[in-house]
Amino acid sequence: ISFHAAVQDPLMVDPKETTQNGGGISQAEFALFTSNRIQSDLEAMGIKLKLHEDNLKFLKAQKTKLDESILDLQVHMNKLNPSGPPRSENCDANLQGEDINEQILRHANSAAGVLAHVQSRHSSQMTLTKGVVGVVAKLGKVHDENLSQVLSVYLGTRSMLALVCKDYDSVKGLESYDSQGNVDRNAGLHGLASSIGRTIEGHFDAISLENLRPYVGQYIAGDPQRRLNLLKPKLPNGEYPPGFLGFAVNMIQIDPAYLLCVTAYGHGLRETLFYSLFSRLQVYKKRGDMISALPCISEGAVSLDGGIVRTGGILTLGSRYEDSDNLFPSFGSSLCDKCQNCSDEVKVRFTKPSASRAMDNHSEAERQMKELKQKKEKTLEDIKRTQVLRDHAVYNFGKKKDEFVRFLAQSSSTSMR
Repeated sequence: ISFHAAVQDPLMVDPKETTQNGGGISQAEFALFTSNRIQSDLEAMGIKLKLHEDNLKFLKAQKTKLDESILDLQVHMNKLNPSGPPRSENCDANLQGEDINEQILRHANSAAGVLAHVQSRHSSQMTLTKGVVGVVAKLGKVHDENLSQVLSVYLGTRSMLALVCKDYDSVKGLESYDSQGNVDRNAGLHGLASSIGRTIEGHFDAISLENLRPYVGQYIAGDPQRRLNLLKPKLPNGEYPPGFLGFAVNMIQIDPAYLLCVTAYGHGLRETLFYSLFSRLQVYKKRGDMISALPCISEGAVSLDGGIVRTGGILTLGSRYEDSDNLFPSFGSSLCDKCQNCSDEVKVRFTKPSASRAMDNHSEAERQMKELKQKKEKTLEDIKRTQVLRDHAVYNFGKKKDEFVRFLAQSSSTSMR
């Protein structure tokens, strides 16, 4: 911080205005001396003030990093200690423990069901679908069963059963049309269904990875899963919303075999398929946390207890647990016998990954959390102390600046006499 005094140079002073007092300094020289002294004090105070402001900036940045580390560790601890089995009963619980292939095979007349049947029993016919990577529900896994349920409801059964293809040519190979534009039931996947005595009913989604707009941004450094380094949401007061657990796109674990599946441009499943499906969908622990965070939710959110906020402020109301008659219309004592009566919304879920050696012990995670919170408390104390020192420096700087302004005004009036 530099200051320039608007004081007359003694060489510019009219000699007639210069008076000597027994060999002492002139009035102009005294004014210059006083001006330099005040300016020197101001510069010293400015340097001290800047030091406090730099320290404050550094401490606030350190607090932000600690907040991010605490949030990341909370997400990790949630994976180590999931929220437990869903509160829904019978059919829903059985589906959670069921193999994903069995869930898909229940949809016998769907494109995914036909594909699963052919893959398991007619491998010689798989040349017809060589460009198909797989079904959405099989390409990702989720640690938490409640999260698996709400994400499956968020996407819907049709999206969960969508066929994922490497490119558009692979999509075109799934279906052919006659001269009138009608689906040729003897070609493509429909022909495959006919060969095993089935018919694909209704529409089905096919996704071309190369035609999806991929995520463009940084990745979390050193993460073998190549999770996306997304900017965490913040409330208007600058704080992270309570109960925020992470982004859905990053809470999907991709099987190592599918991590090698990339497009011609080098984009993997996370930054193409799952980013397209979830974008920046936020995940919260409770519905109340999610509602409180509405100001910082731009692309939807879900909560582990079943809350859903869709893009554009559309909230999905009701309860997946209490309104069980709608989920499970009518079944008697033989509940969930092949789930013939269950609604489609609960038939296909992301499965839970097997335990990983890379997963830290929960007690170690708790120790790290305690250490991070202690560091944050100390940083908050340092911020308060530095803020007081900075405010005191601002006050002293202001007083000295006022003194300088008064001196300049006084010097100016004296020189005009």
